Amino acid sequence: MVMAQDYQHNRTLFHADNLAVLRGMGSETVDLIATDPPFKKGRDFHATPDSLAAGAKFQDRWSWERDVHDDWVKRIEGSRPFLMEAIESARYAHSDSMGAYMCFMAVRLLEMRRVLKETGSIYVHCDPTASHYLKAVMDAIFKPQRFRNEIVWSYGLGGSSKRYYSWKHDIILFYTASDEYMFDKPQVPATSNRMKGKTKGATSVWAIPSLNNMAKERTGAPTQKPLELYERIVAASSRPGDVILDPFAGCATTLVAAERLQRQWVGIDIWDGAHEHVLTRMRESVGIFGGITYTTEIPELPEGDQPAGPDQQVIERYTEPGPRMTRVQMIRELIDRHGQKCRGCEREFDDVRYLQLDHNTPRADGGIDHITNRVLLCGPCNRLKSNIYTLSGLRKENRRLGYMAKGRRI
Repeated sequence: MVMAQDYQHNRTLFHADNLAVLRGMGSETVDLIATDPPFKKGRDFHATPDSLAAGAKFQDRWSWERDVHDDWVKRIEGSRPFLMEAIESARYAHSDSMGAYMCFMAVRLLEMRRVLKETGSIYVHCDPTASHYLKAVMDAIFKPQRFRNEIVWSYGLGGSSKRYYSWKHDIILFYTASDEYMFDKPQVPATSNRMKGKTKGATSVWAIPSLNNMAKERTGAPTQKPLELYERIVAASSRPGDVILDPFAGCATTLVAAERLQRQWVGIDIWDGAHEHVLTRMRESVGIFGGITYTTEIPELPEGDQPAGPDQQVIERYTEPGPRMTRVQMIRELIDRHGQKCRGCEREFDDVRYLQLDHNTPRADGGIDHITNRVLLCGPCNRLKSNIYTLSGLRKENRRLGYMAKGRRI
């Protein structure tokens, strides 16, 4: 077993499922996370239960049935309902595979938020197909007010189309853990004639060419990103000596950028060739021929620490009585019983879309999904209730705050 602080040693590479490694890392130990997770690209790889035993074979589709654990869904739904809504919106608005990818990312982003220092930042690279769904997930985890930028990486190269505007950019989502974060705005060459030869502060559009097939730093990986891109991120949001984490280390671009800028780094990847790939890039890009810790062991969570929130803990649950009902069936049943109103504040609504299905006893406290433990709440009451109150506790809090309905229909 890797001891609690071993992963904090500089130049550490874990060959394992990043979720397991992240859950073994101590809280608030990382200054910057910069990562390019896999998505729907034919030769990208990602961790699934099967891939762990099969050397992480490449996949080009995500599957709700194959890639999503029921336990993930139940725990997120029980204690983080707004995060679950973001995942479900991706699933229903786009596809099951998009929802599966968002769920896969959500459980990992919860842990990334936990290990990030309160002064830390996170940059997550994504293509425009999924970036808006991923932003909703990150808003639910990091809070909307911690969103700093949607960075547009304008890479220029690539094919063209006669049927739509050619895709020439990716998205990088930039969030911070708090309002007290390190940021040194990058300076880039000015483009106006008046400022010729001078520099200016970078905007949220980064015109950095992608790597062509002849580029010196090209490793052969189809989704490799240019070093200049990640050096800009590392330089802007960390200081020399800070700890940089890439949970999807892949082509090692973040790790090389960190090394070149005198930062410490930790990488995680499930790819069998990750170790040799990192060694090769460090040797060719930085001139480092050793001193990299490679391990397949999962770090041990420091004593007294715990993974991200109650949604990651095993909860004792009771057997659900009677036949199971779908969400739609439960909503109809509850409206038949109590009318089209919020049970938390007693306000009536003329449109069922204003009502949300929630639990009486939160799942975080062992509540079940059966109709006997379900209630309809309006949005404000659902947010107030969260995973803190039962229905009776919510109504008591609403009375204290003066939020109960006063006989007015809205």
